[in-house]
Amino acid sequence: MLTLTENASTIVKTLVDQTEPGDDAGLRFSQEDPSAGALTVTTAEEALPGDAVVEHDGAKVFLDETAAVALGDQVLDASVDQSGAVQFSIIPAAAPTA
Repeated sequence: MLTLTENASTIVKTLVDQTEPGDDAGLRFSQEDPSAGALTVTTAEEALPGDAVVEHDGAKVFLDETAAVALGDQVLDASVDQSGAVQFSIIPAAAPTA
């Protein structure tokens, strides 16, 4: 399942708090147009039926079925550039050590 870095958790909480009221709100990754191949990222008031929900330090991320498969064992990181734009990065999760 997708995990979040501390930076990603902080940025997700900030984005959601600025745009969506309520404790159930989160950031949603979905594939609106299957022919496009890219995932869409939006804030959402709540998870939709069928969404996988990832929570980390109060940040909520909702993944539709396509996003849940695509982001399976990945790590979501985030940063803010000098102009204030948010940049999300997907990093492969480290393999567990034996």
